[in-house]
Amino acid sequence: MNLRKLLLPAVVALLFQPAARAEIIIGVSLPLTGPASGLGIPCNNGLALWPKSIGGETLRVIVLDDASDPTVGVKNARRFVSEDKVDLIVGSAATPVALAMSDVAAQAKTVQLAASPIVTAPGKDEWSFRLAQSNAVMAIPVVAHMKKHGVKTVGFLGYSDTYGESWLNDFTKEAKAAGITVVGAERFARTDTSVTAQALKLTSANPDAILIAASGSGAAMPHKAVVDRGYRGKIYQTHSAASRDLMRVGGKDVEGAFVVSGPATVADQLPDSNPSKKFGVDYIARYEKIHGAGSRNQFAAHMYDAAILLEKAVPVALKKARPGTPEFRAALKEALENGGVTPVSQGIINYTPQDHWGFTKETGLIMKVVNGDWKVEQ
Repeated sequence: MNLRKLLLPAVVALLFQPAARAEIIIGVSLPLTGPASGLGIPCNNGLALWPKSIGGETLRVIVLDDASDPTVGVKNARRFVSEDKVDLIVGSAATPVALAMSDVAAQAKTVQLAASPIVTAPGKDEWSFRLAQSNAVMAIPVVAHMKKHGVKTVGFLGYSDTYGESWLNDFTKEAKAAGITVVGAERFARTDTSVTAQALKLTSANPDAILIAASGSGAAMPHKAVVDRGYRGKIYQTHSAASRDLMRVGGKDVEGAFVVSGPATVADQLPDSNPSKKFGVDYIARYEKIHGAGSRNQFAAHMYDAAILLEKAVPVALKKARPGTPEFRAALKEALENGGVTPVSQGIINYTPQDHWGFTKETGLIMKVVNGDWKVEQ
């Protein structure tokens, strides 16, 4: 038999065989415009802290603006999986957007690292992992601080979406167990420019404290509203308000406010024994070298932590499959679920197949606004 005839099919097959992809493609959807841009822009800035390659594979990062709109976020996610053939989805920093994107991630069997505390229906987060601390975990230090300072009654003023409702539910459970009663709950939309009516209702009830569940610079408006109505009790803010935008917009009205946060924002004030300190200090140094002194924030730290997680998980996944394949995406999910205890700038993460939140109960701390800066509450 002619040797040439035997070899020709094999040569043709090699020529037309798809080449192994020499890069890991990551699709990032963030609210760079719209009401949640105060979260998305810092996250985007935090991408500058990512390495150029992991495990010998180049990272190609595609960033799209979801405009704080769930419909746009879903469109971005669908583009990522169908056109860009991404190995990983990151985002959104806006909770309603990230929640909508999680359905696409599940359908495409592609890992999503959500930069917000999305609460999915039971069993619906198989492919979604959170970079942000859960509201339930962050409610723990808030309630502990309230109890320590004699708070018995609380008014709630929060977003009328999944972020606000989740905070209300988780906080109410924790508060009830501590003997603290929610005496009023008012809501507002992210796009609202006034909450005068809601503030009047809450201040008329005169609770010992008011908890505001809003984000970025948008958290300052309801804070100022209750102060303008003459409220002089304690005012607490959630971890989505842990940025200097709160102080920039709120000015003197937010002096004395209590804000729950991960360790990264105030890492340089923490004892050396804190497992997140070295990561937080490194994050602050690297981020502020690029973006200026005092620019540190809760949201860019999530991107810093994403890199830590990927530098641990990607080499494990690469032992099983190549990027650009369903096998690699599945291996990346498995590597994250079995990565064990991982200290990051925002706390300690320990994802498992049953727990895609990961953060331990000791994660959160309380910061106080003092002279326009953060001070850790002891």
